[in-house]
Amino acid sequence: MHIVIMGCGRVGSTLAHTLVDLGHTVAVIDQDPDAFRRLRGSVAKHAVRGSGQDREVLLTAGVDRASAFAAVSNGDNSNIISARVARETFGVQNVVARIYDPRRAEVYQRLGIPTVATVNWTADAILRRMIPGDDQLEASPEWQDASGSLVMRELPLPRGRAGTSVAELEDRFPLRLVYLVRQGSIVLATSEEPLAEGDVLHVVAHGRDMDGLAERLETPRGDETGRG
Repeated sequence: MHIVIMGCGRVGSTLAHTLVDLGHTVAVIDQDPDAFRRLRGSVAKHAVRGSGQDREVLLTAGVDRASAFAAVSNGDNSNIISARVARETFGVQNVVARIYDPRRAEVYQRLGIPTVATVNWTADAILRRMIPGDDQLEASPEWQDASGSLVMRELPLPRGRAGTSVAELEDRFPLRLVYLVRQGSIVLATSEEPLAEGDVLHVVAHGRDMDGLAERLETPRGDETGRG
């Protein structure tokens, strides 16, 4: 795959090196030539100086043959405009933009442009760890899709659920376990994995099913009302 990245900051340069290591070709666009110092020599050869909104600059970077485009500069407007040009003018299938303003991110996601709102995500994650047990923070999603129909939340495993297998939990409740954190380590649990006291679950469910899910998990085993 050929991939074009607009923005050669820490995120853009890290993405470029990772993609090249995975065997893809990458072109990086930035208006500041000093930014290309972050790139390894082999990657820097394909650096393009200019604006990601400029058609000629994008063509020089190979956007017309690109399978993906990432806009990760430090400007929301630049990111979203260049992402739209890549998708709507050049037909790039996989386009993503980094947006600092979470309100804008929601708007652009509804327009069909996948966004990563770094400020909101980071702030929420820090707050949950600074003020554990806060009901309002714990009720906020870690992630949700653009339509809001799917939501991911962090849920501590109730003590009474220790010993329950992943398969049993998913069968009894309308959720899917994405991963869990056990004693500080991330675990990608199999369906037969028994859950342990102290586990923190990261689950995905429909938004309508997420309401009250934490309380239902507290219900003693054998007393659940089941799915829905």
